[in-house]
Amino acid sequence: VFMDVGELLSYKPKRGGKGADDDDEEAVPPPKAPKRSREQHLHRPEAVSSRTTRPGGSATGRGTTKVENGLTDEEKLRLLRDADEELEPDIAVGETLDAGSVRRLVLSFEKKVLKNQEMRIKFPDLPEKFMESELELNDEIQSFHIIATAPEYYTILIELNAIQTLVGLLSHDNSDLSVAVIDLLQELTDVDALNENEEEAEKLVDALLAEQVLALLVQNLERLDEKVQEDAEGVHNTLAIVENMSEIRNEEICRLAGEQGLLQWILKRLRVRPYDANKLYASEVLAVLLQGHEGNRRLLGEKDGIDILLQALAYYKRRDPGGPDEEEMMENTFDCLCSSLMYPPNRERFLKGEGLQLMILMLKEKKLSRRSALKVLNHAMSNKEGAENCMKFVEVYGLRSLFPAFMKTPKKSRKSDTGEKEHVEHVCSIIASLFRNVHGNARERLVGKFVENDHEKVERLVELHLSYLQRDREMEETLRMEKRMSATVETPEMEVESYLRRLDAGLFTLQMVDYITLELCLCDTSSVRSRISSLLNLHGDSLQTIKRVMMDYVDKMSSDGEGTATSTANIQQEKLRITAMVDEL
Repeated sequence: VFMDVGELLSYKPKRGGKGADDDDEEAVPPPKAPKRSREQHLHRPEAVSSRTTRPGGSATGRGTTKVENGLTDEEKLRLLRDADEELEPDIAVGETLDAGSVRRLVLSFEKKVLKNQEMRIKFPDLPEKFMESELELNDEIQSFHIIATAPEYYTILIELNAIQTLVGLLSHDNSDLSVAVIDLLQELTDVDALNENEEEAEKLVDALLAEQVLALLVQNLERLDEKVQEDAEGVHNTLAIVENMSEIRNEEICRLAGEQGLLQWILKRLRVRPYDANKLYASEVLAVLLQGHEGNRRLLGEKDGIDILLQALAYYKRRDPGGPDEEEMMENTFDCLCSSLMYPPNRERFLKGEGLQLMILMLKEKKLSRRSALKVLNHAMSNKEGAENCMKFVEVYGLRSLFPAFMKTPKKSRKSDTGEKEHVEHVCSIIASLFRNVHGNARERLVGKFVENDHEKVERLVELHLSYLQRDREMEETLRMEKRMSATVETPEMEVESYLRRLDAGLFTLQMVDYITLELCLCDTSSVRSRISSLLNLHGDSLQTIKRVMMDYVDKMSSDGEGTATSTANIQQEKLRITAMVDEL
């Protein structure tokens, strides 16, 4: 049975020695958590005096005349002092943490909070008078770190309203104390600790969200000075709290991050030019907030986020990142841009912000940003929503930079062996999108690229067809062998999984290559179709293979998962168009 704060405040322990039937938890005080020295925390006296003058603010962000359970703050303080003397809250070294010791920690913590509030009210302009109470409060906050090792006791913190008090301290006039609370919350929400007890983890995150923790964290971020080491750590731990909570309540955290200003703060943080660890972390959190959340993608566009991301990436058009961490930050920023472009109105903002021109420059410079620039172009130009970008791409001479990438695959990435596959996939997807969306003179220029230099790009196209066709056949054989060895009846789910494995092995790229081939065979330049047919026959293949691959593509074609009427209609229209092209071939 747990006591809430009101019961704790009303508690009157028996005077005199303990009887034989006293609670065992009260008989042996638990071990004392290791504390950091006061010199390590709140060691900047000038910070105390310079951060205590917010108009209308109190030491904990609470009203100074609040009455709870019929008690004034002064009465609560007196009762806490009496109870604290009897309960001896310190945890002795070497003893285990238990429910009783956690309750005593909470009681002592509440006492220190009220004492600090009382001293600040009495001596608002004399920091030396309340300095000692803030040092004591900081030590109490440090003592809570031991609870992070025992998530099963989180419920006690929630039931005794300790979470409410901790979140309230985020608004404390001394930002050093708010940073100490953030450090504690980061440990309490650590993913490893939460995974040990999912039920307690969900209760903790729900309790934090009930206290508007995200809004308070964002407010606190605005006053932290990252030139100060402790504040920089506070920013890093704040982002860690958001990431940790998103592991438990992803949908709600991502929604609240947009509504309560975190996304806007991250965008502002990414504007800062010098690279640092917090900028890397901010890019990671932004990628999480945008992944699968259209509301945040829309908000990013409305807050000029597309321009901010483009400005952040423009730094890398002629230079490479300074190290692997900065390279990761650059890749995260590219991923954020790609994710935001999945919201169609952002493609228009990308176009107006001259995003196409920036990506084309990156292709020309051939720096590390080149591969990611191809990925961005792929997202910006895909489907019907990318039609304007496709036309503009041809207009600003993007074909001159795209086809050298088509003709030559770069060496494998230093970080993985997926560089070649991704490169070819992105280039072929871009060319396929161009064939879908451009018309008139732009289309003539596109087809002309496959005619120039004695059809060298047609030869490259057939080379890719043969290569990826072989990869798909090898994967099909692997799947057949696995099916025979398992001796199980293939379910619809297994069939979908097998198809996804084929796509990942190279079938998707094969489909894009063969779609380009289909478009070229039906163009007005007869020499292109003739060259394609002769090259296929030379390698024992024919246009019938192209037709088979494309009909399989049509059969498996589905919506992008959004389920909107527009997307469904577009898919049906595309199916009919490709089927008619196959029949004409």
